[in-house]
Amino acid sequence: MGKFQDDATKLLEYVGGKENINAVTHCVTRMRFVLADPAKADIKKIESLPSVKGTFTQAGQFQVIIGNEVADFYKDFTAIAGIEGVSKDALKSAAKDNQTPIQKAMSNIAEIFAPLIPAIICGGLILGFRNILETAVVLQEGTFLAGLDKFLWIIGEAVFHTGIPVGICWSVMRKMGGTPILGVVLGLTLISGQLVNAYGVAGMAPDAWAPNYVWDFGFASFRMIGYQAQVIPAILAAFTLVYLERFFKRIVPQVVQMILVPFCSLLLAVMAAHFVLGPIGWKIGEVVSNFVMAGISGNFRVLFGAVFGFFYAPLVITGLHHMSNAIDLQLINTTGGTMLWPMIALSNIAQGAAVAGMAFLQRKNVRAQEINYPSMISCWLGVTEPAMFGINLKYQFPFICAMIGSCIAAILSTLFGVTAAAIGVGGLPGIISIFPQYMPAFAIAMLVALVVPFVLTVLVGRTKIDPETGELYEEEAKEEAPAAPAAAAFTDAQKNEDFAAVASGTVMPVTEVEDQVFSSKAMGDGIAIDPKDGKIYAPYSGTITVAFPTGHAYGLQTAGGKEVLIHIGMDTVELNGKGFKPAVKQGDVVKQGDLLTEVDLAYIKSQGKPVITPVIFTDGTAVELVRRGEVKAKETGIIKLN
Repeated sequence: MGKFQDDATKLLEYVGGKENINAVTHCVTRMRFVLADPAKADIKKIESLPSVKGTFTQAGQFQVIIGNEVADFYKDFTAIAGIEGVSKDALKSAAKDNQTPIQKAMSNIAEIFAPLIPAIICGGLILGFRNILETAVVLQEGTFLAGLDKFLWIIGEAVFHTGIPVGICWSVMRKMGGTPILGVVLGLTLISGQLVNAYGVAGMAPDAWAPNYVWDFGFASFRMIGYQAQVIPAILAAFTLVYLERFFKRIVPQVVQMILVPFCSLLLAVMAAHFVLGPIGWKIGEVVSNFVMAGISGNFRVLFGAVFGFFYAPLVITGLHHMSNAIDLQLINTTGGTMLWPMIALSNIAQGAAVAGMAFLQRKNVRAQEINYPSMISCWLGVTEPAMFGINLKYQFPFICAMIGSCIAAILSTLFGVTAAAIGVGGLPGIISIFPQYMPAFAIAMLVALVVPFVLTVLVGRTKIDPETGELYEEEAKEEAPAAPAAAAFTDAQKNEDFAAVASGTVMPVTEVEDQVFSSKAMGDGIAIDPKDGKIYAPYSGTITVAFPTGHAYGLQTAGGKEVLIHIGMDTVELNGKGFKPAVKQGDVVKQGDLLTEVDLAYIKSQGKPVITPVIFTDGTAVELVRRGEVKAKETGIIKLN
């Protein structure tokens, strides 16, 4: 048990005991209960526990605030209570079925970036500080500030130039159930020192590539281009690796998988990244670059300003925004200034203002503010990734509000002909780089970029964000567990049924399951079956008390009062319901031998997941296995209950 064993034991008692809990889950900071009788919860005693920071009831849930260590507390609590909670991730996965393709894409991007946020925030603050240092101070070699500026760049470069592609590849592999170290290696091949740095590609003369920076295979040649700070190429390369690894795991014999699967998957993924996905990405970048140049120098520059101001933030997601540097430099060289860069600074300011709006909406959510404030500061100092990937894309509506504010500000900027003398800090300090005669107009545009996204985010957010918790109302609705079903009437024969095998296959003691949660009997005593086919049946007559949306686990309260958990496979929740066809839902009354779900065992195995299925008595019943080996589905006489 963990360090919260004592408090978890007392909390179980104070909420009215196990029999008073219909369902339990947890979010970022709170335990969330649906209680059969909320009046049985002793709030004063619960709030007196050292680990508890408060309680409240909302949306049918009794919520106990634990703080950042809620995940550890939850593990101890469910182990002591002998129950399996309702999976928050599983519910979110099911909810994605109702999302539009754009919403799914934005949600997936946010999930990929979630593990990278601490590093991105750190790098953002460092680069923001360097931006101010290099703009406001004359750095002389041999001085402290010059040395500090040079030293901090090692962290900034590690985060944004190299860390983002590598981190993305690792995160995608981790999220999709692949081999994370292969993702790391793939990411490293995208930013290898052998390649031309992404920031230097625009300045490469056509005759400077061969022979040092070209792969020449005789029949075809490819430029050796790096993908420093690139997002979309890294995501595409990583997903290519994910599906290649799954493909080879499915067709390569088990005995040689360790050798052939990593080799074939990684080799083909690297080839795809550099020979197919990369050139496509750069070609798209050239088209965008030509379009921007024509727009900013043409007769419809105000209209272009509206379009560019609105869509610049999405360009940052793709990594194509780096092409704007070459356009800015060309404009400065040919006209003495650039009208493009002020709009970029305004877009960054707008994204930061949207985060400020979220900080206002989530002012009572301490955990959220730990990300909001550093991201806002970083954004206003010219580094938008923490704000965009950590907050605005996650909640989606702040991102749109920022795009609208950026659009309006960009219209004003181009209308007044605001021009920058140089590429400066892409945030609030950016006004330093504006020609003096345009500073008042730019200040007005900055004010618009600050006010409009903030106001829009707050207005829209009031209908979406709970002011007490700082979370989305719809997320709370997703996490809310249904009320307990009404008790069903069962016959005496059903109440005295013998256990029936849930599937045809090989029966073994639960202690032989590889997952320690089951083998240690922390969830309760039981058995496990290695199924031969994909049909899973009810071992008893009873009521379905838990039916995960992913179809991988079912809780059954038997007619005789026992509580049974059927958990199909190991880590199969990560498949998000793929491979499962549930035949029952929570609250259904079933008879012994009724079909619970059909499972595509071949697909689950192809994803690297074991199919062994524990059947656990979570009510503390002791189980004696009297027959092991091959059994048929619905067969009895396998176990004895003590």
